Amino acid sequence: MPTITIIDASTVSNEQTWDLTLLEETVSLAEVIKQRIYQEVSEYNARQSSFFQGLVQPTETERTLNGYELKTPRHLNWNVQYEQALSAFSRRGFIVLVDGRQLTDLTTNITLHTGSTVTFFKLVPLVGG
Repeated sequence: MPTITIIDASTVSNEQTWDLTLLEETVSLAEVIKQRIYQEVSEYNARQSSFFQGLVQPTETERTLNGYELKTPRHLNWNVQYEQALSAFSRRGFIVLVDGRQLTDLTTNITLHTGSTVTFFKLVPLVGG
């Protein structure tokens, strides 16, 4: 069970890092995304704040500097967030680098070990371009 470092990066906000413990060493990129979404939604649901800091924007929220503001705090469904993340990946809403190497296919199997880094780089559309 490796513990990897997740790095959230974009061109508009500061980089954030946190640890994620995976159940297996060899997993698909889709499984890494799934476990990441499950953990971030579970942690949000446990604390129930007005802001969600996650990979993709939940419905009925507003994007802010601190993440996504929920009009009314509520439990989020990790399955819905996961499906939105897969959709965002296919639309190139973010790219994923594993130990510095970009992955472009969700079915790609990767072997991760404690100390591996997985960077989720959110791509921000240009205004007017």
